[in-house]
Amino acid sequence: MSELKYKRVLLKLSGEVLAGKQKTGVDVETVGKICDKIKEIVEMGVQVAIVVGGGNFWRGRNGHQMERTTADYMGMLATAMNGLALQDALEARGIYSRVQTAIEMREIAEPFIQRKAEKHLNRGRVVIFACGTGHPYFTTDTAAVLRATEIKADIILLGKSIDAVYSADPKLDPTAEKYEKISYMEVLEKDLKVMDSTATAMCRDNHMPLLVFGIEDPENIVRAVKGEKIGTIVKWDTGDRWKVSQTKIIICWKEKWDRRGGSPVSQKGER
Repeated sequence: MSELKYKRVLLKLSGEVLAGKQKTGVDVETVGKICDKIKEIVEMGVQVAIVVGGGNFWRGRNGHQMERTTADYMGMLATAMNGLALQDALEARGIYSRVQTAIEMREIAEPFIQRKAEKHLNRGRVVIFACGTGHPYFTTDTAAVLRATEIKADIILLGKSIDAVYSADPKLDPTAEKYEKISYMEVLEKDLKVMDSTATAMCRDNHMPLLVFGIEDPENIVRAVKGEKIGTIVKWDTGDRWKVSQTKIIICWKEKWDRRGGSPVSQKGER
């Protein structure tokens, strides 16, 4: 226990990670390797929650000829399939787990209840959150931040196909700079695509730290909870407070100006 840096973590896994080299569906071998490491950290005393994506089966944006809401709901159902796959692999390894979904499907999973999720974690069970937030137009990255905040996780572990945050795509730009540490405001200002902007802003506003690391080597999950130097840590920076406050002041000033008729737009009475 003394070697652990984090006691309660939320692990975010994309659907593509579970597909392995086959790029679609669920690769049992890949899922098994990830679950072996999850078992290892659970036995070390770490409380583990997981948010899983569904991109190995379906992405809402794939249905560009469909109504967006319908396409997004299909994506949520895909995450439920991945959640069941993870649960099966974990329980085959003797690790008790529960799947909780944001859309009710009681025959196969529990509905998400924050207090119940925390109770499972305290009893050493892995809790797998599926179906995103339960609402269209929100990504599973946003769901990960929401659930991490609700269960009071110490950190979000964001397992990706890339090993850290870079200033550009290192596959396309060999001069891309690798960041060991970066603030949320920098991520937003530089548009670094760590997560979508909604999820990034939620992390910033709730002071939720994020560790971005390469999941292709599942041993990184163990290294992460021990606090070893891997990937990129994204945190609230003291300078962020000033930047956020400055932004709020500008917005408030503009709203006052508009109400007093100072804005040419307001004077015309149209927008």
